[in-house]
Amino acid sequence: MSRIIAILLAIGAFALPATGSRAAELVMFERAGCAWCARFDAEIAPIYGKTEEGQIAPLRRVDLNGPRPADLAGIDPGAFTPTFVVVKEGREIGRIRGYPGDAFFFGLLDRILAGTGSGPERS
Repeated sequence: MSRIIAILLAIGAFALPATGSRAAELVMFERAGCAWCARFDAEIAPIYGKTEEGQIAPLRRVDLNGPRPADLAGIDPGAFTPTFVVVKEGREIGRIRGYPGDAFFFGLLDRILAGTGSGPERS
């Protein structure tokens, strides 16, 4: 029996859906030609996944002009880009409207993540 379970685990038969396996995610609503999105891409995006925040709430990008993913149907992206929405279990926990620059982005995000109960630990 344990050999069958090991085989099923190896082929991913018991894998959880990507959205269900995370405590939270950071959804970035963006659009082509957005200068502030480009600035985020230059300043934060290259390092985000390596940060504690990126481990707690992985970045997910959604084109504001494209179709909305079904699991985000209840989230209002707003009109401005970028808009960053922290989503946990399908619910909005908090948001950052616009990109405030690298000096403020992580501080604002840490405040939101603290509300999820899984924010980064700071000494």
